[in-house]
Amino acid sequence: MKSESADGIRADMVEEARRIAGEAERENVVLRLLGGVAIRLRAPDEGLNPAFEREYADLDWIVPKGKSAEAQRFFESLGYVPQTRFNAIYGRERLLYFDREHDRQVDVLVGNFKMSHEIPFGDRLALEPVTVPLAELLLTKLQIVQLNEKDVRDALAILHDHPVGESDGEAVNAAHVAKLCASDWGLWRTFTANLEALEGHLERYELPAASEERIKSRIRALLERIEREPKSFGWKMRAKIGERKRWYDLPEEVEGGP
Repeated sequence: MKSESADGIRADMVEEARRIAGEAERENVVLRLLGGVAIRLRAPDEGLNPAFEREYADLDWIVPKGKSAEAQRFFESLGYVPQTRFNAIYGRERLLYFDREHDRQVDVLVGNFKMSHEIPFGDRLALEPVTVPLAELLLTKLQIVQLNEKDVRDALAILHDHPVGESDGEAVNAAHVAKLCASDWGLWRTFTANLEALEGHLERYELPAASEERIKSRIRALLERIEREPKSFGWKMRAKIGERKRWYDLPEEVEGGP
């Protein structure tokens, strides 16, 4: 891999995400973007609706399982500084890097996404050229038990800009979302509750009536598709316990410099 100085890191987060994605493609590194910047990149040509624009604090990426060493070499070649101790301990699952010049963090997941719930990727990681699929972008936002403002804004942006369908590409793949929720009661409980809660947040954004109704109809379509999906035996057994037992994890935030 070629070496590049920290001077190559762009100040604009969206431009930097595009740069990294381009370098990854040239170096044949399988690397896909998650999070708010990914949602911004998937917006239509005219950009996000102003109501959903926000500042971005960091970049979140994911690489396939077993590709930690390759990811480490790649990010260091681009001028990013590793959090050495963290990467030595947790590097098989997660890596942390820092852009010292712009005081930013880069988080690299290895294999699966796991916070309040685990979102498996498998072969779907390579479906899209730059970001993870829209279904996973929405899942990773709405699997959080306690949504914050940026998660609400990002989830609404996805549903504002993209239809709900049965395939990937420029649609949220409801069939895939429904399949994951049908096999995991905990994920189902959190995701559907958050999806329903989104409607209650809409009035805060003062959207045109047509935009608001578009989002509401897509929320309803996704909820209906999840409801129709046959539930697994494990889902049904866990549903009998319900909320008497905690159904989510409480991940710790990792901060700090190298």
